[in-house]
Amino acid sequence: MNKSARKLRNEDSNPCIEESDASQKCLDANNYDKSMCSAYFQRYKNCRKYWHNIMVQRRRDGVTPDMPSAAEREQVFAGIGGKPY
Repeated sequence: MNKSARKLRNEDSNPCIEESDASQKCLDANNYDKSMCSAYFQRYKNCRKYWHNIMVQRRRDGVTPDMPSAAEREQVFAGIGGKPY
């Protein structure tokens, strides 16, 4: 696996792996008919938007790293009662 593929599959740097995998499975199951998977695409898009906003805010606040680790994200989800998207 090349470096960019490893980064995309790293849970610490990519918080939306689960949503990405779900949309890909939907496409596989529906013979790549995108109209059948619009809910999955929207969920992925909402995930990316949510975490992008978090990353921007952390940069503004001077918090490093820009993206919370997978363990930190789980604590956030537990505190708010699940995924907000």
